[in-house]
Amino acid sequence: MGAGSGTEEPTLPVASVARRLGVAPSTLRTWDRRYGLGPSRHTDGRHRRYGSSDIGRLELMQRALLSGASTAEAARYALEQMPRSGPPQPEERAEPREAGAVDDGHEVRSRLARRLSTAALAMDVGAVQRMLADTIAELGVLPAWTGVIEPVLSALGARWRGASAGAEVEYLLAECVFAALVRATPVLDEPRNTRPVLLGCVPEERDTMPMYALAASLAGRRVGAQLFGVPLPAEVLAVAVRRSAPAAVVLWAHRRGVADTRLFARVSRGRQRSRLFACGPGWDPAGLPDKVELLTDLPSAADRIEHVLVGGRR
Repeated sequence: MGAGSGTEEPTLPVASVARRLGVAPSTLRTWDRRYGLGPSRHTDGRHRRYGSSDIGRLELMQRALLSGASTAEAARYALEQMPRSGPPQPEERAEPREAGAVDDGHEVRSRLARRLSTAALAMDVGAVQRMLADTIAELGVLPAWTGVIEPVLSALGARWRGASAGAEVEYLLAECVFAALVRATPVLDEPRNTRPVLLGCVPEERDTMPMYALAASLAGRRVGAQLFGVPLPAEVLAVAVRRSAPAAVVLWAHRRGVADTRLFARVSRGRQRSRLFACGPGWDPAGLPDKVELLTDLPSAADRIEHVLVGGRR
């Protein structure tokens, strides 16, 4: 027990906490010195003791470490989930700012990306879901996608690609992102466009998530879209276009090897003419037919589609 009355919260010395967590006392002292994950209580003899919240943070850190996070990532995750009271801890301490200075957009995106990455590495589904919802609410769908979500997905994919262990982090995050984008897509009772824009992916394309982000952004502008998130065979896509008679068709391709420009001839047959757009880095601009317009990125794609269909924002 700590010094003082019997009503005080029980505390433990470093040796007891080390045994409880299965680590060396020197490891706890290092985590305290480097990351601020140390005890917050002192006895009269100035021996520092761990309270329940201190131990809770260490248990969160250990869980993140076991899930594959680095020590710094695990410490940051623990402090984000259970913030300490009082002044910033060693590696949390911010650089002094000039009076009136504010965080720029890059700093905000970097902070949100770090928090999302550490939550994903800890396999904490609840924290990932909250982070995605907060990021989309704070930045908007497409800024959240381009500045935070897609970079984190790419970084985790590169980190674990080809490894038998760790890929589950990427899959978990992808599932949470898919759900978050669907939730961020309002159902439109009265869209501004009378005919929808059809959003699809070229056959064999595996990276389909950007179309969900684009659909959510368009719905936020009250532009109705018909989304096929699963890549359709060319003949099925052509039938879908004929039956829905969209005002525009947007075909996404991330990889050059799967983007076939002949697909546009397949979907443009029939009486109903639609504006045709090729979206994504997989398209070769030089090989596109004259009637197909290239959309290089999602923000410009959302602006251009809105302008073509309804004449711009209201």
